[in-house]
Amino acid sequence: MLEKLIYKVPTLLLKKALLDIQNDKFRTTLNIPTGDFFYDKWILHDQYKDTIWETILSTLPMDIGEARIIILNSGTCYHSHADIDNRYHLNLSGNKSYLIDLDSNSMYKTVMDGIWYEMNTNLRHVAANFGSTDRIQLVVRKLLQRNKLKNPIKISIVPNINSKKVRFIFDDTISPWLNLANKKGIIYDFSTDFKEKVFLDIEKEYINELLNLIPVEFKVEIL
Repeated sequence: MLEKLIYKVPTLLLKKALLDIQNDKFRTTLNIPTGDFFYDKWILHDQYKDTIWETILSTLPMDIGEARIIILNSGTCYHSHADIDNRYHLNLSGNKSYLIDLDSNSMYKTVMDGIWYEMNTNLRHVAANFGSTDRIQLVVRKLLQRNKLKNPIKISIVPNINSKKVRFIFDDTISPWLNLANKKGIIYDFSTDFKEKVFLDIEKEYINELLNLIPVEFKVEIL
């Protein structure tokens, strides 16, 4: 679930970064998109240029997506989910906090070790903070692959119900497949309105594979 990368940040920089966090918002985004949300690189907000955050993000030498400071308060967790895009993780603080792989019932303790990790997010997972202090992480989206499809079909995936559970159901049943399909090179041009619908191109020969896993709460429309 977590793979150590060769990229590191000195502990002194992490301590300085913690002192620079000015609010207790759950998420703070440090950068802005230059084009497509999922495929094009993001660049730093002007307010974070020439700051500790620019220095830390520069330790990742590749083009990156959205970078967020995420604070998980003591004694809390969030819902099980999977993501279409893998993530880079850098832990800034926390004690007795874990990433939990729910597919294999495995726990991974998150510590301030100055190491960037790549997280395989096609696995259903959750973060939990059982400790006495806030767990603070810098979480960066890995850009999706620009796959070249041979026989693409344009589709949308649309909910059949009006419920707050729609996002949970999507991430529990469809997002794991989308993550693997991106890596396999059989989907492209993924987008979403971040409310209800998602859109993508898929290789025609894999459309039935996708249809077979779509739950009753959703439908697939051929565009």
